[in-house]
Amino acid sequence: MTATNPALQSTDTGNALIPARRYDLDWLRVLAFGLLILYHTGMLYVERWGFHYKSAYLSGSLESVMLIVNPWRMLILWLISGVAIRFILTRLPIWRFVSMRTLRLLLPLLFGILVIVPPQLFVEMTQAGVIQMDYARFMHLFWITDHPIFADYDSGIWPHIDVNHLWYLRELWTFSILLCVALPILNSSPIRRSVSWLCAQSGWLLIGLMLLPVVLIDFVFDGDRSILGALFLVFGYLFAFEQPIWDRIRQSCRLMMMLATASTTAIIIFYNVYWTEGIEQSPAIVQILGGLIYSACRLFWIAGLLGLAAVFLNRPSPRLTQLNRAVYPCYIVHQTLLIVAAWLLAPYQLGPVVEPLSVLLITISGCALVVWLLSQARLIRPLFGQPSSIQWSPVIRRVNIVLLGLLLLGFSLEILI
Repeated sequence: MTATNPALQSTDTGNALIPARRYDLDWLRVLAFGLLILYHTGMLYVERWGFHYKSAYLSGSLESVMLIVNPWRMLILWLISGVAIRFILTRLPIWRFVSMRTLRLLLPLLFGILVIVPPQLFVEMTQAGVIQMDYARFMHLFWITDHPIFADYDSGIWPHIDVNHLWYLRELWTFSILLCVALPILNSSPIRRSVSWLCAQSGWLLIGLMLLPVVLIDFVFDGDRSILGALFLVFGYLFAFEQPIWDRIRQSCRLMMMLATASTTAIIIFYNVYWTEGIEQSPAIVQILGGLIYSACRLFWIAGLLGLAAVFLNRPSPRLTQLNRAVYPCYIVHQTLLIVAAWLLAPYQLGPVVEPLSVLLITISGCALVVWLLSQARLIRPLFGQPSSIQWSPVIRRVNIVLLGLLLLGFSLEILI
């Protein structure tokens, strides 16, 4: 997420030619996070999918719409993040990359789970009837880690202190560290030669080989989002400088989008005919076929969208620069805004059309307000993953670095262990 603006100028660094700036991936990143706001708003209203808060206006048919983006929405971000890491590591030494990533991911994550996420838990527990108190009283109890009212709520990092939608920051930091550990293997000559050879072969061979681990994860690990995220991060890193694969993706985008549309249609049919009634009760052939189509659908959508972006979006724009800066803080606050907005609007019984539109309007307005506040309050920008741009004296800067380093070191050990 952070620092996912992959690209500088076309340069040769030893064995790899660094492509020019990939504005298409910047645009895809912005659009994917914008889609995330719509998706999480939809989660308030889908009937059978769990979420931290549910509106009174639930819809079963909305689930079919959500299935259009569900297979690929996060995986494309993981792939873009992998590409970004490859670009960044051509400019920065590993130690600098790790320190920068730790500051830009773990500090907002720590701030988020202690300040941004708790209102979601408050609304969730209030709707469930577990608590009946104001938010001030709730936060007083929130800091008591072994308080019995939180006994039925899973821990994320500490007891009952969960990451909620900020899980991506935690996983991205963890996978970035693990990827750095694996760099001697990923950058080895045999791996580079194998990847380059593979990218020069038939596109169907490449899709087939990529599909194998995706199918394995979907079937054996039930589509575990962390394992899939790590896989696509590695895909992005390995393919970042392989121009033949990007050319092939651009040339085949129409075919990939047709396959994506067809596979999505099949998934929606399977979902409504079989999965809503319990997939375990379906014939084995149906389960296998549905799972294979779902796995393939992931790759078709990602390849199709990457190709379309390369054709239509690979150009700079002042608006893109502004949106890139806004993505991170909007991601951090959006889910809390929409959950609290839906909860506060519930007593007014606005109906199944006006309420979600109002929630969406409040969320977007709240995100815009946060972005504007960050443009004015430079001191708090690091809490949202942005540089503060304040000119500290050398002594104060060193003290800040030491204190932040100690704070984030303990936090990072908590995440890893």
